Amino acid sequence: MGILFAFLAAAGNAVATVLQRLGVEQSGHAEVGTSSLLLGVIRRPIWSIGLVVMTASFLLQALALSRGTLSSIQPVMVTEIVFLAVIIGGWFHAHLGWRELAGSIGTAAGLGTFLALSAPTGGAASPTATEWVALSAASVLAVGLSLVSARRGSRAWRAASYGVAAAICFAMTAACLKAVTDQWSQGLGVVMTHLQLYGVAAAGAVGLVINQHALNAGPVAASQSAVLTVNPVASIVMGTWLFGDQWPRSESHLISASFGLLVMFVSLVILSGSPLITAAGTGERLSHHRQSAPDPRPGGRV
Repeated sequence: MGILFAFLAAAGNAVATVLQRLGVEQSGHAEVGTSSLLLGVIRRPIWSIGLVVMTASFLLQALALSRGTLSSIQPVMVTEIVFLAVIIGGWFHAHLGWRELAGSIGTAAGLGTFLALSAPTGGAASPTATEWVALSAASVLAVGLSLVSARRGSRAWRAASYGVAAAICFAMTAACLKAVTDQWSQGLGVVMTHLQLYGVAAAGAVGLVINQHALNAGPVAASQSAVLTVNPVASIVMGTWLFGDQWPRSESHLISASFGLLVMFVSLVILSGSPLITAAGTGERLSHHRQSAPDPRPGGRV
């Protein structure tokens, strides 16, 4: 059931992305960072609907993490990019080329293989304070090194380095959210007294800021490829380290599951280069991808 909720959350995130991008376009303030952007978008109902959908998706992700392991739920969440390509293609009747088809099919096949053969179980261990401190320190160090790496090099390298840092933050956000869902049965009072609740907000906010830097630093394909590949790997490490996610002992199953994960990563990189995906991640108008059709009205524009 957790996997199903994760797919629904991923689909919801894709819908929210499209709705909020359309809200920005309709507001006439496509330039991110303009002073009137927020005032412009909140007047657009479609942007507000996108915010509601995004909130619902976050709750679905929390529900998924409460029912499944971190190591299985987070790899499913990256299918958001597949749903995004399908939604944009269907909504705007945009052409789906080889990148979209190969990337989507490969992602589905690779993820299915990984989940079927690895089937990580457990995830019920309660991490100690020492484990949380150690993981937090390791994450901060990894993010710091990635940010230092992003200060020089080509635009693609800088975007990818920012993407790695953002991916680690998002994985940490999911780990904290997993802990919060485990604590929820003890009551809100208990949840409020644990730092994981505030870790969700802090790590998520930092990740969003860094991801924006990634989008601005270079090609969207480079930054999103880094996010989509590093996030699941970091989540698997955190799930195994913190929550005791258990893996099959058969070497053949582990090798085959790893191959499935590799296929998924390659497919995600291919899909990240899709013009439909880069349009959703930048200021380019999504409506530019709509295929024009003759207007049946007299004097209508083609």
